[in-house]
Amino acid sequence: MATTSGATPNPATQPASRVPPMFRALRHRNYRLFFVGQLLSLTGTWMQSVAQGWLVLRLSDSPALLGLVAAAASLPVLLFSLPAGTLVDRVSKHRLLITTQLIAMLLAAILAVLTLSGLVQVWHVIALAALLGTVNAVDGPARQAFTVEMVGREDLLNAIALNSSIFNGARTLGPAVAGMVVALIGEGPAFALNAASFLFVIAGLLMMRLPPYHAPARARRGGQLREGLGYIRSEPRVRALLIQAGAISLFCFVHIPLLPVFARDILGIGASGLGALSSASGLGALTAALLLAQLGERLPRGRLLGMAALIYPGLMIAFSLSRWLPLSLLLIALAGWAGVTTMALTNTLIQSIVPDGLRGRVMSVFTLLLMGLSPMGGMLAGMAAQLVGSVPLVVAASSLIGWLILVGVALRAPFLRAL
Repeated sequence: MATTSGATPNPATQPASRVPPMFRALRHRNYRLFFVGQLLSLTGTWMQSVAQGWLVLRLSDSPALLGLVAAAASLPVLLFSLPAGTLVDRVSKHRLLITTQLIAMLLAAILAVLTLSGLVQVWHVIALAALLGTVNAVDGPARQAFTVEMVGREDLLNAIALNSSIFNGARTLGPAVAGMVVALIGEGPAFALNAASFLFVIAGLLMMRLPPYHAPARARRGGQLREGLGYIRSEPRVRALLIQAGAISLFCFVHIPLLPVFARDILGIGASGLGALSSASGLGALTAALLLAQLGERLPRGRLLGMAALIYPGLMIAFSLSRWLPLSLLLIALAGWAGVTTMALTNTLIQSIVPDGLRGRVMSVFTLLLMGLSPMGGMLAGMAAQLVGSVPLVVAASSLIGWLILVGVALRAPFLRAL
């Protein structure tokens, strides 16, 4: 199967005039295949995420274990994302993604079988989460770096925004379906549906038409990694963007693995209500992604990024204090908008700055911050909540710490507003 490592896509494209501006990246055939496959597959992924949280809470009744499962998924990302970035820069990203999706499908099928057979225990969930985290450590930077190969630099912002819309459209639909499935027939079917959903993205990847892949010249792997980290240290714009993303991931995303506690114990709305909370967050995030896809080229990206980053922690503090379901749904939806606006613009700005030859390594650091620190923050928050006996208090305090760091970045890196 032929693949490419260059940034200039070779598939046939539709004329730009035939494609609405919001969806201009879809004029590339390869990206259309990716878009459809990801939408279906990520819906299954979000179904599993919600069902898995409910399963762990049902088996253990422990906020700390909810955080531990999240940490098990993040530890491999922390350990392996940087060397994975070097791998991504040296092999076919296309073949790499096919491999990671096949393994992820197998892991989802194993969890489904264990749950449907009644044999599942919390340690099974933790072990499978750790294995999936290892897969994601490679899949994340490969997926980020592969986008430009499908659409080229001219449609990169639109493609990144549409990627966010895929993720968050699935985040809106998947939890709602998962809430109903879990409430009616249990967690196992949700895991089985997720396993089946990977078939669509794998089929899309196999159907792509790409130029022949040409491997780059061999270089010492340790030197390559140091080159990528050295670039980040020497480029103040990329460094500031990554610090900002890391602060939000570690301190402001801590509510995500703890949502089952908010649904069951704080708001008293059960499994279907958990799906509603996750879907409301996804709806806000989807709105952000579609606005960026439509208006991204005309927006003052740096100023919008600064605003969204600074209001996100405040929204999470307000959410942690709310005890009224309609207000909680509104606040988490607004937080979803702010979070995706922040991360999508960060992704776009970094990729517009970084050279092609360093893209995999730099995006592996972004993946580490986004997918590695976030669950680790959730684990620490779960442990703290177990000690102090209050999940809302811990979420509010963590968000406040994140806000203070973001204010520091805004003061020390005012040049971000001009990007």
